[in-house]
Amino acid sequence: MGETMPESSAIKKTPEGSRRGVSAGEYSDRTVLIVDDDPAHVQHVRQGLAPHGYRFREARDGAQALSAIREHRPDLILMDVEMPGLGGVEVCRIIKANSGEGGFGFIPVILMTARQAAGKVEGLELGADDYLVKPFDMLELGARVKSMLRLKALQDALVEKNRELDKANKELARKREELLALSRTDPLTSLSNRRYFEERLQEEFARARRYRAPLSLVMLDIDYFKRVNDTYGHPFGDEVLRAVAQVTRARLREVDLLARYGGEELIALLPETSPADALRACERVREAIEGLQLEYQGLDGTKKEVRCTASLGVASIPSATLQTPEELMRAADECLYAAKGAGRNRVRQHEE
Repeated sequence: MGETMPESSAIKKTPEGSRRGVSAGEYSDRTVLIVDDDPAHVQHVRQGLAPHGYRFREARDGAQALSAIREHRPDLILMDVEMPGLGGVEVCRIIKANSGEGGFGFIPVILMTARQAAGKVEGLELGADDYLVKPFDMLELGARVKSMLRLKALQDALVEKNRELDKANKELARKREELLALSRTDPLTSLSNRRYFEERLQEEFARARRYRAPLSLVMLDIDYFKRVNDTYGHPFGDEVLRAVAQVTRARLREVDLLARYGGEELIALLPETSPADALRACERVREAIEGLQLEYQGLDGTKKEVRCTASLGVASIPSATLQTPEELMRAADECLYAAKGAGRNRVRQHEE
């Protein structure tokens, strides 16, 4: 036989089943695959289990059994041990070796054998979940099948619960990451906030000292920002701050950390950046801010172009005088105020 037999339709109770009081139960929708090269024995098993209302699939050998498993994913397999070609033991081992979610999943197997000497230990060593020695009583077969189907249902429920739990855990992790990102982000500019910057400063300073790597810190302040707020209003001032943040972020590297330090002041941490490279980066940022063309629209509909500039201070390590993160930040801040004192829209760098 090259193909499995078609699925049986609903099976009527036999007189024998009615006399014994057997009726379709909670597992009546489950599929049982019967694997045996003896058609008479297959029919005998089907008749014995028919009153329970199971759905049946049949296979005559191991190859057909594996094909039926892949196609129909039965809930239980009743399989003869000795068959031509691929035997029951080999099929059972293949099933158990592929019992993960990416394979067949858990399918209980009851092996059937005609060897009278077969004992419980021997049957279980074959890899089966249960075994029966032919000829067997149909009441015992029904009880064994129901027990295995119960095990299958519990296992399926456990897999589903684990899947739901895994999904919930992933969602929880995603929400946790979102909350963490929000706790580290300035809501107006979408840059990092001051608290997160100060945490990273401690880490990057320690790393730079440990590996004797250069590290630069930049303080940036928008020139005459109070005048912008007073003249055009705070909403437009917020637009200016967002635009400056965006253009500054675009002129720095991905590894550089840019944060809003407070008010109109931004601060940047540039790992692996020498004083000369830091100065060039600051000039790129200053020129980009100077080139911004912002448009203000008044209440009467008139429009006006608004320009802005920024002053920057930068300090770097290794340094003979800057031995702590606080000293590095203080030096950059002093350079920022020196830039403002020198006329604004310029960069000043800490010198030893």
